[in-house]
Amino acid sequence: MTAVDERGMAKFFEEFEPPEGIKVELLRGEIVMMATPDLVHNRIVEDVVDQIPRKRWERLQTTDVDIIDEASEPIPDLVVLERGVAPASGHLLPSQLVAMVVEVVSKTSVDRDYGIKRSIYAAGKIPAYLIIDPIVAHCVLLTDPIGEGEQADYRGQWITKFGDPVLLELLDVELDTSEFGILTGVRRHRLP
Repeated sequence: MTAVDERGMAKFFEEFEPPEGIKVELLRGEIVMMATPDLVHNRIVEDVVDQIPRKRWERLQTTDVDIIDEASEPIPDLVVLERGVAPASGHLLPSQLVAMVVEVVSKTSVDRDYGIKRSIYAAGKIPAYLIIDPIVAHCVLLTDPIGEGEQADYRGQWITKFGDPVLLELLDVELDTSEFGILTGVRRHRLP
């Protein structure tokens, strides 16, 4: 049983029907709603999906991840897991089955993607977390999760500029970032 169930949030969250075009996540007990993403965002996710071999990996979008001992059910932009290990149905995917999660940063998700989600995914022992940031035109690959709860983090961190390949050793993939789009009209930020 997760902390989410203990607080009664899971039942509420399961029955909650968000308005059309709204993505809803549970992050450490807080319900976070986001508008439909930009085309730049969607094209980047599609490009990443196309580069991860379907024969070996499932590449799932809009899938809730169940993080044990966390009041969280994040919905990464992309979840990658070995083909054949996921349950046949359901909306929650146990984090211990996940090989990598991907988040594409938007102007409203910077703090969540670099901060709380980094800690949540590390607490869930997800081996690799790839942040793709079209605001500053780089990718951040985080590996080797350590720690528990809010103190969890990743030991390994590699930053790669768009145009340079990102080596995803775990997947045996060299990710081509040369066609990743850039969000225009958004103020650049500093790495948190």
